[in-house]
Formats: sequence, C-alpha cells, structure tokens
Amino acid sequence: MTATIAPSHDSHDAGVPDEVRAPRAVSVLRGYRFELVKLVSQWRIRLVIVVCWIAPALFVAAVSQQGSLPVDTLFGRWMHATGWAGPLVVLGFAGTWALPLLTSLVAGDVFASEDRLGTWRHLLVAVRSPRRIFAAKALASLTVILLLVVGLVCSGAVGGVLAVGNHPLVGLDGHLLSAGDAASRVFLAWACALAPTLALAAIGLLGSVTLGRSPMGLLLPALVALAMQLAQMLPLPVAVRLALPGYAFISWNGLFTSTAQLGPLLIGIVVSVVWAVVATALAYVLFLRRDFTNLTDDSSPRRALVAGVLPLAGLLAVTIGVVAVATTAKGSGIEQIKVERSVATAFAHLYPQQADELNRPAVTEAQLKASAACTKGDVADGAQGAGNDWRCVVSWHLPDVAATGTAIYQLDVTPDGRYVADGDGPKEVNGYFLVRTPIGDAPNPLWQFDGNVELLGTTKG
Repeated sequence: MTATIAPSHDSHDAGVPDEVRAPRAVSVLRGYRFELVKLVSQWRIRLVIVVCWIAPALFVAAVSQQGSLPVDTLFGRWMHATGWAGPLVVLGFAGTWALPLLTSLVAGDVFASEDRLGTWRHLLVAVRSPRRIFAAKALASLTVILLLVVGLVCSGAVGGVLAVGNHPLVGLDGHLLSAGDAASRVFLAWACALAPTLALAAIGLLGSVTLGRSPMGLLLPALVALAMQLAQMLPLPVAVRLALPGYAFISWNGLFTSTAQLGPLLIGIVVSVVWAVVATALAYVLFLRRDFTNLTDDSSPRRALVAGVLPLAGLLAVTIGVVAVATTAKGSGIEQIKVERSVATAFAHLYPQQADELNRPAVTEAQLKASAACTKGDVADGAQGAGNDWRCVVSWHLPDVAATGTAIYQLDVTPDGRYVADGDGPKEVNGYFLVRTPIGDAPNPLWQFDGNVELLGTTKG
C-alpha cells in the first residue's frame, strides 16, 4: 500500500511563498487515520479480524452440540445448559493464547514494520513530529486490538445463545445466576480482561521500539504471557501471584460467586494498568531518543536490557512489595478453612437444585446447615496449599430427619485457587446419574462442580 499525508497549512499562510513558510506537523488525528488504514490494509490483520468475529461463534456452537464437553476448562461443563458458558470458555482460551498472540501481531509489529521497510525518513518528512508518530501508531494499534477483543466476546456470546439458548448459569459457588445477570457478568469479565491485554500491548510497543526489525520484538508479548502462565502454575506466594500483570486473565472468575470476590480482581486490574502505563512511557522515551538518520540504529540488545528489561523487573519488585504490604494473605492463600467454607457453600447452593430436579421436597440452604471437614493428604489440621489430595466430607441436615447426611468429595485444587470437586459417594447423593431439567437430561449437579477459593479471603467466621 502507498499512502501520503499531505502537510497542512493554516488559512493565514495563503499568499506566503512556499520557501518561507514554516513546516507544520501533521495532527495526531490525521496521523492516526493514516496508521489505522495502514494496519487494516495488511492481509494478515484483515484475516485475524474476520477470524475473531466468526471463529468463536462456530466453536461455541459446535462444542455445545457435542456429547463430551471441555470440563477441564472453567464453565466448560455448563455449555449444554446455557449459551453464556460459551463466551467464558472462549475467554479462558483467549487469556491463555489468543490475546497474547494478537497483541504480538498488532502492537509488537507497529514500529518494527517501518524498520523492515526502511520508511522512517519518509514518515518523518510527512508528519514532522516523532511524538505524533508515536501517538498515532499507539492509538491505531489499540483500536485494532479493541476491535479484535469485541469480536471475540460478541461472536462467542451470539454463538452460544443461538446454539443453546438464553438460560441461567451456575456460578462457581453453585448459586444460579439469571440469564440477565449471567450476561452482564460475562461482558464485565471480558471488560476486566482488557487491562492485562493493554499491558501486553504496551510490552509489544516497547519491544517493537527497542528491538526494531528483530523478530524478538514481535514475539515479546507472547513470550511474556507464556512466562506469566508458567509462573501461575507454580506454588508462589499470594503477593507474587497478584503482582503479575496477567493475573486479571484469571481473577475474573471471582465475578461468578454469590458474593463477588473483587479483591484479587481489582488488584490484578490496577497492576495491569500500571504495567501498561510504564511500558508505554518507556517505549515513548526510547522512540524520541532514537537517531532516525542512522539506518542501522534499529535495535540494540544492551539498550533493550537497560531501558526495557531492567525497569520492568524493578516495577515487578515494587509491585510485589506493595501488594505484600497492602494485603493480609500469607503463603499460597489456600487454607483449610477457606476450602471447607467454599465446598460447603457450593454444596448448599446445589442441593436444592438437585432436590427440585428429582421432585423431592423443597429445602432451603438455611435448613441444610451444610458444613465441610477437609484434609489434605495426611494433614488433618491446618492443611494448606494446592494439590489433588484434598478430601472433604460434607455434612447437612434435612427438616424432620434426625440423621445427618454426609457426602465425600475428592478435590483437585490448582495454585490459583480454582478446584474441581469430584463426588465419591454415596452414589445416590453425588454419584453420576442423569436428572431431568427444563432443557433436557443433565448430569447430577452434585456429582462434579467447579469452585474457587478466594486467595485474599479472611479465615475468620
């Protein structure tokens, strides 16, 4: 594509000879439109836009009609029950793979493409302001990224609702969200995921500026996201986990509990925004200091280390310290009393649903008085940490029944606090069997369910 930005002249310059007119910089708005046209004119950007607006709908519709569901993905087990589970499954995949790759493709290449084509001098002659060039390129890449994100969420939501229906959604603690409430929380979860997406985009801008035509600049957001994902799988202290800018890709699940777990989510958003601002500022300063008269001055490993890696490493250290001081959670944040309270709450929410589906007498959560006693391996008191060796015994009471009911669950708790509870008897309570629901047969709701331990939750009460 060839495009030019014509220099602008004020009306009072009319009649002044060209040789004495002062050159004027092109406005940011005109530069932004120019850069946006350049981006969307690339065939790979057009292809990605089409994929983001179509592929999630097809994926959700296809998976929702399958006999087996992605139960290892958050809300995957509910894709037969409601169309609002689909966009949440897409969000889980997007936060792990799609969004880091998209930010690499757009923001990670927006400056490096000029290095590869050798067009910096032409662009500077046309715009006459490095500051406005940076602003125009940053805004154009942000616009394209927002367009891709909007496509992912809208496509996933439309595909899910059309394929399955606008039905209520079971939350992470077993409570039932109405269709309207589920829809609002789905879109809010995607909005929260914008914060870490912006952080990755800013890292992409920084890599594109510092590394020039080197392919490492293009891959930097994806590599940073991969490193953060690997870190989240480790048994890190809570302060370190929350200080990573990608944590908001995980903490949105706190929106889907009866009492929203907003603490980790808000911290993750603030941390991501801080990273986005700092990385963008570093990229801006480095861009203004660049010598555009030197065609070989497009990358410097030493400059990338001193001006890019070290400041971000320092930011991470400061963020960890601030989060550690501002929060009270210690260690992993996964503690026995929190696990017990979470399992008991989920069971109390799901039991009345099962009773209704089996046409049994109605019972309320208050009447059940459900409680849980959990152990981890051989540790019966003070157990903590992630692992697949958690075992919980849930107890409850039914009206006019003297005996106390009990059910056993095996838990696999991940380091970020999410767990899957697998029923281990008695079979008539939490075994596998089908129940009749308004939308057809479905597995016993007490057989397996997803839950979430709030890492910053209090251990009192």
